[in-house]
Amino acid sequence: MANSKAAKLWFVNVMSFILFSVLTVTGLLNWLVLPHGYQAKGSMLISFRHFLREVHEWTALLFIIIIFIHLILHWSYIKINLKKYGSKRQGSTGDGGQGQTIQQRGK
Repeated sequence: MANSKAAKLWFVNVMSFILFSVLTVTGLLNWLVLPHGYQAKGSMLISFRHFLREVHEWTALLFIIIIFIHLILHWSYIKINLKKYGSKRQGSTGDGGQGQTIQQRGK
């Protein structure tokens, strides 16, 4: 079973890297390279810009889904660490780490 989970995690990690790379490239091309608005007046670059925008939007949706699956696969690890580090906060005094109450300061 651990091998199956490891394969799933590997697939999710690789897919998230690929999707993030596509998001980065399409976002930077749209932002920095391709013309905005009516600057190209119907040229091929405007059509390419709209195509890249569609690719960017669908890739973003897939990326969100993959990250959600990533969180589900790591949920036991997240719960363990929340319990582990959350318990340290429960034991704090709430006075900024001073460990003194107002009555103790006056003595």
